[in-house]
Amino acid sequence: MDRFALIPMARQNTQLESAGAEFLVLGHLLIAGIPAFKSYTNTKGYDLVATNPDKNLSIRVQVKSRWRTKAEGFIINNFDCDFVVVALLNRGSKDGKAEARPPEYFIIPSEVARALPRTEGWGKVSFSKFPELQSYRERWDLIRSALEMNP
Repeated sequence: MDRFALIPMARQNTQLESAGAEFLVLGHLLIAGIPAFKSYTNTKGYDLVATNPDKNLSIRVQVKSRWRTKAEGFIINNFDCDFVVVALLNRGSKDGKAEARPPEYFIIPSEVARALPRTEGWGKVSFSKFPELQSYRERWDLIRSALEMNP
């Protein structure tokens, strides 16, 4: 049985979903040996703080999540962070036609995210207008490097 099939596809609470994405990213940072913690709720511009306590360094990470499998983009208007992690949760679709898949993560430096074309008002970044997106897949090493940590 597919372990992802156990999770209902109907969306219940988007705040829980976004908090879940933040904890998923936090878990990946910790597993990668990067000390990190979740910031206080409603901290503008970032959701997590990753640290290198040996060098007294920290970086701010904003998590942008998309629930739907085959999401077309993400919305961002605040760049008061060092990295944006786009967490594609891939939970299926409202109509049930898209199947759930494992989450995907893209670690994007904030200066790269800021330079991306966005829609007026909403600030939506379209994945189709970001051809280099795949080069940021699972690039946890970018955060390690920013924190001056050994590979």
